[in-house]
Amino acid sequence: MHRTSGKLLTILFTAGLLVAACSSGNDSAVSESAVSESADSSSALVPFDTAAMDAVVDEMAKEYREIGMVVLIRTPNGEYVNTWGSTDAGTATPPTLDTKVRVGSNTKTWTGTVILQMVQEGKISVDDPVSQYRPDVPNGENITIGQLLDMRSGLYSYTQTVELNRALDEDPEKVWQPEELVALGLSNPPTSAPGTEYNYSNTNTVLLGLIAEQLDGKPIAQIYQDRLFSALELTDTSFPANTDTSIPAPYTAGYSYSGNLETLGEGKESLSPERIAAIDAGSVTPRTTTNDNPSWTWSAGQGISTANEMATWVKALAVGELLDADTQQLRMDSITPSDDTGNAAYGYGIAQMGPLYGHIGEMPGYNSFMGYDPENDVTFVVWANLAPAVDGSAPAAKVARELFPFVYAAPSAEASNAVEEHSDDAGE
Repeated sequence: MHRTSGKLLTILFTAGLLVAACSSGNDSAVSESAVSESADSSSALVPFDTAAMDAVVDEMAKEYREIGMVVLIRTPNGEYVNTWGSTDAGTATPPTLDTKVRVGSNTKTWTGTVILQMVQEGKISVDDPVSQYRPDVPNGENITIGQLLDMRSGLYSYTQTVELNRALDEDPEKVWQPEELVALGLSNPPTSAPGTEYNYSNTNTVLLGLIAEQLDGKPIAQIYQDRLFSALELTDTSFPANTDTSIPAPYTAGYSYSGNLETLGEGKESLSPERIAAIDAGSVTPRTTTNDNPSWTWSAGQGISTANEMATWVKALAVGELLDADTQQLRMDSITPSDDTGNAAYGYGIAQMGPLYGHIGEMPGYNSFMGYDPENDVTFVVWANLAPAVDGSAPAAKVARELFPFVYAAPSAEASNAVEEHSDDAGE
């Protein structure tokens, strides 16, 4: 779910979007040498085998019990599109590249970008202590804005609290205020000292959204509209009001088999064998999550977009279209390993996944993956409308991983072994 996106990032990276020459992965990055090796020239890319790619999407969508899925891949060799299934269970309405979907934690890239624009304007610095803007944050004098951006503040993620997850199960229409979310996170002890380790926390990004409002004197929705959507002409991308549970048409419904409390906690992401057997027997159907109130994600995950516009956005994100050169370099320089293996990397509201820069997003009913490779001009966008999978995995990210060998040249034996090893780890 959205609360587990940090783990999903680690999975994607450690499973090896090791496109160094390229193959599979899950939500993380490769070494710099591997990236440069894979991106030396356009020879890193291969022509699309669309029939084989269609077969992979069909097989995986069925394996993950999806209702609908969209895949968009653009390279100098052309464009691959697969609009699989339907937007609504029981109908034959296929999704399109303009179908709207909740994008979950991809919203974090919006929040990170507007904060960096304010850095560029001299309104704030990544080295400023959080206490300068939020005196209520414990130990805030030792936590920097940069540490909120790159998930190294040590602040506990409110999405890991029993209180939030119970409420999501019992009252999915509840309207949450961002200050409530921050209070939930701050009521728990920190996970680590500031700057000592990576810990994906939604509390960080909600705080950044509140600080952005404080600095710009506008609601966060208006900040996104003025600074991002209008600038890139993203007319199908939006950030709804906290009381608005609708998705503008045309949209896809969202579905989930998983409860929030039952899958809360390390090692509990997968449903029980009994539940999975009942699902496969048809005696359990997925819950429709389309109009669950997403306000519990706020500036960490409340956005809506389409595959087409996610592709436009993630390219702008990776090349720094909305930042000046120095600020974009600041962002890219912030990307550092987020685990002991060095395979995962995260920076100022941006993840590195092999040669791709972007993010993933997940909340009940929706999973999306977006990435852009600036060296080879490759764009990946995948979304699915049943999430998480019954084993707790992220379907869109998994499909993206399996399509990498159809975009990038075959990896070296060493890279292949690493991908296989990391893929095994990702299943744990």
